[in-house]
Amino acid sequence: MSDHQYKFNVSMSCGGCSGAVERVLKKLEGVKSFEVKLDSQTADVVTEPSVSYDTVLATIKKTGKAVNSGEADGQKMTV
Repeated sequence: MSDHQYKFNVSMSCGGCSGAVERVLKKLEGVKSFEVKLDSQTADVVTEPSVSYDTVLATIKKTGKAVNSGEADGQKMTV
């Protein structure tokens, strides 16, 4: 199995918001890389095959930020 590519549109209004998302992703087991961009309101996450979309989504939601949309390996997903 190959790595998963997840993309989320997250409402972030300042550097503290994007920093919060970065902190929770940094702690999540199985995350290989991530890029949180405040200007485009996105979080791109690459994980090991064992990490599910729902796990990453729940982790980002823990920050209290609204997740507006998400994709898993190019497929639109529910949030």
